[in-house]
Amino acid sequence: MKRRDLLLSSAALALACARKSSTTSTRAVSLVVPAQPTKDGAGVSLHRALGQRALAMLDPFLMLDEFQTENPDDYIAGFPDHPHRGFETVTYMIDGAMEHRDSVGNHGRLGPGAAQWMTAGRGIVHSEMPKQERGLMWGFQLWVNLPARRKLIPPRYQDIAPTLIPEVALEKGRLRVIAGTAEGQIGPVSGIDVEPLFVDVTLEPGGAFTLPTSPQHTSFVFVTDGAMRVGATRQEVPKGHLAVLTPGQVLQLEGSHGRALVLAGRPLGEPVARWGPFVMNTDAEIQQAIADYRSGRLVRGS
Repeated sequence: MKRRDLLLSSAALALACARKSSTTSTRAVSLVVPAQPTKDGAGVSLHRALGQRALAMLDPFLMLDEFQTENPDDYIAGFPDHPHRGFETVTYMIDGAMEHRDSVGNHGRLGPGAAQWMTAGRGIVHSEMPKQERGLMWGFQLWVNLPARRKLIPPRYQDIAPTLIPEVALEKGRLRVIAGTAEGQIGPVSGIDVEPLFVDVTLEPGGAFTLPTSPQHTSFVFVTDGAMRVGATRQEVPKGHLAVLTPGQVLQLEGSHGRALVLAGRPLGEPVARWGPFVMNTDAEIQQAIADYRSGRLVRGS
């Protein structure tokens, strides 16, 4: 099976699972996938929850990686210069520090609790390199698709310091709101086509959290620590597993020393052609992206 066919068939399977209970108001778990160990960049060890063989994409989300290690050999080589076109990359740090540089002159540092939402648009070359030689490095990279009409827009950044991300004390836990609205707080990320919801929730034993969601938006939970009981059936999802959710108006979580990322977004329903760092709608557009990169046109944004 070709890579593109695998992406389309996997996405169709996930969406079919997600639509089975469209009449229910509370989301339920339709599929649980364990993150798989892999390497990326210049040899960074990570776990890929989305963008792997078992779940190639979940429209509009293309990839979710977690890097969590105290061994410098697992992260020190970082992610040297590489191109992107046609989608958005999101970096969210829990611990450690990364430095960003790119071909249009942006430069910044992502420390603990910081986030960056980069819209690659028509093209950019960037790097993300560790700014530490020892200690814990823990963070995530999410890829989010752009609609066809917006794939060639100029690149832009939303660099978000930890102090700009609202944090809410729950009765037995806490919540950080990176994008969207939760517990009366609005996340700092704005102007994103797929209307994302992105929250980081921690629950103590006996803690519970109910989150309103747009009923037909694609949604998933990735458990980053402990375990979470998710959805209408309170299905337990352990650390390192991604739970795809059915449509619904609310999502319910219960924890026992659990932490999770919750994401939702408007599905685009468009063809996906993907090759490495480029995500377009057709194979011809992928070939054009490769040609533009090799000629330098992608870097210049022309």
